[in-house]
Amino acid sequence: QVQLVESGGGLVQAGGSLRLSCSASGDTSGIRGMGWYRQAPGKERESVGVITVGGSTNYADSVKGRFTVSRDSSKDMLYLYMDNLKPEDTAVYYCNADYRKQIRTEVWGQGTLVTVSS
Repeated sequence: QVQLVESGGGLVQAGGSLRLSCSASGDTSGIRGMGWYRQAPGKERESVGVITVGGSTNYADSVKGRFTVSRDSSKDMLYLYMDNLKPEDTAVYYCNADYRKQIRTEVWGQGTLVTVSS
């Protein structure tokens, strides 16, 4: 199996920037698409940005132009660059991987908290 561990969360002022990292370990050969999701207090988890094996990306409308997802498959790393952060970006951010070996599963990290102050 594979494990995902996020890092880089913290407290930042509105308008600031932050970079989240997600490190994959274990049998990473089964990882296909990856992505970042977030869950704000009292709200459902939502997709922020996803990236395919080939590097194609797709973003939620609320973060387009401000967030960038990238991956370094040679290092089994996924990144989320967040610029011009807003208080409404406050949430726990989760790393996700589409994992395919004998069966197809979704793998989640434990999450990292991002708090944006106004």
